[in-house]
Parts: sequence; C-alpha cells; structure tokens
Amino acid sequence: MLEVERVIKEYRKGVRANDDVSLSVSAGEVYGLLGHNGAGKTTLLNQVVGIAKPTAGTIRVTGRDAVADPAMARRMCSMQPQAQAPLDGVSPAEAIELMARIRGANRRRAKQRTAELVDALDIGEWAKTTGERLSGGVRRLTAFAMAAAEPGRLVMFDEPTNDVDPVRRRLLWAEVRALAENGCAVLLVTHNVIEAERAVDRLAILDRGRVVAQGSPADLRGENADRLRLEVTAVDSAVARDLAAQFGGQDRGENGAGGGREDAVVVGRRMMATVNAAECASALAWAQNERTAGRVDEFSFNPVSLEDIYVRLVGSDGGNNEGDRDAALVA
Repeated sequence: MLEVERVIKEYRKGVRANDDVSLSVSAGEVYGLLGHNGAGKTTLLNQVVGIAKPTAGTIRVTGRDAVADPAMARRMCSMQPQAQAPLDGVSPAEAIELMARIRGANRRRAKQRTAELVDALDIGEWAKTTGERLSGGVRRLTAFAMAAAEPGRLVMFDEPTNDVDPVRRRLLWAEVRALAENGCAVLLVTHNVIEAERAVDRLAILDRGRVVAQGSPADLRGENADRLRLEVTAVDSAVARDLAAQFGGQDRGENGAGGGREDAVVVGRRMMATVNAAECASALAWAQNERTAGRVDEFSFNPVSLEDIYVRLVGSDGGNNEGDRDAALVA
C-alpha cells in the first residue's frame, strides 16, 4: 500500500530531516514510526501526502508515484496531523461528520460513522460542545475520529494519543486495530514506546533522520528476548550514574552484577540494564545491597522490552533533556 524507497529530505546543505529512509506498509498492517523529537517522523508523513517534496528517493501509494501526483496521494490517504484540529465554533460530531462527507461518504454513512466513533471513543458527553470549550484530550480524539470516519486506503496518525487519558487511549488503540482489520494500511507516529509495542505489527526506529532498526517488536528484541531487564530507581541522578558505572565495572560473580558497562543506561534517576539469566542472582544481591545502603529507592526485574531496545539504539537523551525523555518513555 505504501512504499518508501531511499527517501532523502534535505532542508539545507548537510542538514537532512530524512536520510535514506526505506520502508513499506501493507494493507491490514499497523506500522509504527518511533523516534525522538526531530528524528524525521512527521517530515516523512508530510512527504507522503505532498505537503513536502523529497530531495531524492521515491514514494508510492497503491503502486502509484505520490511525488509526481500528490493529489492522488491525498485521495488515497487520510491523516491526523500532529497539530490540533481547528475546532473553534464546531462540535466534535459536526467536525467528524463533515470530514466524512468531504472524504466521500454519503449523508447516512457519515452520520452512522460519526455515531460509531463518538461511542467507541467515549466522547458522547462532549459530542455537541464547541471546540473552544473542549479539553486537549477530547480535541485530540476528535481529530483522530475525523481521520478514521471515512478512511483512505492508507491512514496516517501523528501522535494520536497526545493529551488523551489512559482509558480512552486504550479505546483509541482498539480503533486503530479495527482500521487495519478492515483492510486499511495504518502508519502512525508515536513517542509512547510501551503502547506501541502492544499496538503495532512492525515498526521503524528513526534517529537523526535515519532508520536504525526495523521489524516486528519480537524481531527487534532478538537475542534479548531471553534476557531480563533490571531497572533501578536511585535516590538522585548522580547516584544513578555512579550505579551504572559500578554495574558495568564490577567483576562477575563478586560484588557487582556484571553484564558489561555498555548494558547500563541512565535516564534521570533510573538505571536500566539487561541481565543474562545466569547473572540474575548476583544482580539481585547487588541491587538489594544498594537499597540497604540507602542509595536505591526501588528496583525490579522484567522481560526486556521495546523500550530498552529503543533507549539503547537512540541513547538516553535522543536530542531531548533527561526529563523530556523520561516522560516520553513512561507516558
């Protein structure tokens, strides 16, 4: 449904928003784009629908050249942009129905889909409220419904869960899956690594415009699927950095956890590392000793997640400060 081949978007010499990006999205598939702010995710979506033009490379939608024929791409695609929809003076029900009509639905179909989405996303309480009186979360859900009401064969969502409360985020993800099950190809941008792991079939991780990893969540975990993730919350960020150095610096089987210094990543007060099953006992003893010493508030062991792979690939800051990245990872 969507084929992106070696796309480069250069805004000025030597500064590339996208740098040799290739990916494909099939009908019935939910494909995620993960990456920090400035990684090139939104730029890529904008090129698919002709808002921006690639410097090099090809983009095909349903096998046709989207760069040469952006009007075709816009007919074939529906998109929820990153910016909030302009809803002042318009209620969610009116906006969703209007967008369905613009996309080609007849009046009956538009009203039916509006009712279905208002109910599915649990926004009936605000369905007749004008946009200037809505919360950011309800405006975001309305924008999602506007893109989903009469979807194109390719549906693209740019940060669809921003400002949305946890309960309605789950409802939104269910609607994303329903679109794919009905035959749409879905391409979505998100910072929410934890939710993406549950929602997508395949994904690409972008860092500074380049695809640094691509595949299913299981593919990206790879050999780490049989390892455990140690997460330690230190009393402050300085202690967390010291623990990371200690974790990698101690000898295996003695006072430290082992596993190699390169395995330890610090984000704010958190230190995260992967541990082989054979090393779990020594890692547990090490963490317990640090908590007894008052340097650690809490610790846990869990299966290695996509979050761990993401942080390892793009780094603990990824172009953001520690607080922003920490919030993005645990949102």
